[in-house]
Amino acid sequence: MRQRILVSALGVGALAVAGLTVQGAVAAPAQYTAGKHAAKVCSAARAAHTAVCNAIKLVDANGVAPASAAPPSTGLTPTGLRDAYKLNGLSAGGRTVAIVDAYGYPNLERDLGVYRSQFGLSACTTANGCLRVIDQNGGTALPKFNVGWAGEQALDVDAVSAAAPDAKIIVVQAKSAGFADLGAAVVTASKQAGVVAISNSYGGSDAADSTYGSYYNHPGIAVTASTGDNGYQGGSYPASSSYTTAVGGTSLVAASNSRGWSETVWSGAGSGCSTYNTALSAAASFGTGCSKRAMADVSAAADPAKGGMAIYYPTSRTASTWAQFGGTSEAAPIIASVYALSGNTAGYANALPYAHPGSLFDVTSGSNGSCPTTQWCNARAGWDGPTGLGTPNGTGAF
Repeated sequence: MRQRILVSALGVGALAVAGLTVQGAVAAPAQYTAGKHAAKVCSAARAAHTAVCNAIKLVDANGVAPASAAPPSTGLTPTGLRDAYKLNGLSAGGRTVAIVDAYGYPNLERDLGVYRSQFGLSACTTANGCLRVIDQNGGTALPKFNVGWAGEQALDVDAVSAAAPDAKIIVVQAKSAGFADLGAAVVTASKQAGVVAISNSYGGSDAADSTYGSYYNHPGIAVTASTGDNGYQGGSYPASSSYTTAVGGTSLVAASNSRGWSETVWSGAGSGCSTYNTALSAAASFGTGCSKRAMADVSAAADPAKGGMAIYYPTSRTASTWAQFGGTSEAAPIIASVYALSGNTAGYANALPYAHPGSLFDVTSGSNGSCPTTQWCNARAGWDGPTGLGTPNGTGAF
């Protein structure tokens, strides 16, 4: 019975890290079977053209993340994240990162304040102009609370705070997880003054840009999208859009090497080829093996146990606590923040890393499943599906 409950709650990639054996799953890393496993934060999408958030949290054997007054000691901190990706000393210069998610989160500002205070970051509030929360039409009629999507929003704003502490943040809350509502929220985000990057930590089945692409087509703004948490599965929209930067995921650990960190493929990171959308011309010489759009383009920390962030998130409409979160939902806002730090988002920002692959940390080991074309699910030198061209080494690739 326990196994059936987890199977219904988690996707294939997350099942793998939970230590369960299912067809197509990757071998479970040992740390997940030593008392904790990964659980998806949002319920699975139940309708076509509907997205699910890609946040994952570590829970105990009973499926619970116990309330904690302090950040988990194993969670990635802002100091660690900026050191791993060589972001120290960089400034967003007043630029704004927009976060698009579904549903409401009444205590977002309060909880963000707890996170930033804990780690010594400057206050980011509506009063000082650092934070805005708006609905999908740009107004203040914020949607109803949803605990799963609110946890996603907590991860997103904490990740931006960690990677680019001086960036301004706009959160645009769609009234549902439908592609049309989320897309409308992206369009609204693109119209807000100062926005240089829009992070989308959600996805659904592969879809066509001919239907939904106008929502994500914003040259001059870096639109990032997480590739999903179910391992090699094929395209996931909007990461499979030709207009977005598709962000995969890694396992990130401290190491005694010159960088101070080591990365491998996170087994849950989504990858694959779109069946609908045009391949990026910038990727033509990188051997993706896809006739159409390939994902990912780049990647960042996503493994909830190895590189998962310590975040402050809601457990109900009124209560919040600390836990350790990951998923490619962690990676997408990190990459959006790096674009904000670079200040270079001219044209279609997803082309920029392909022009500067040497300015990334190449991830060359690990796998996210079984696939008919080796680079779609296995790391290698250069481009591969789970991690794209690699992870940030400063902002040189962005």
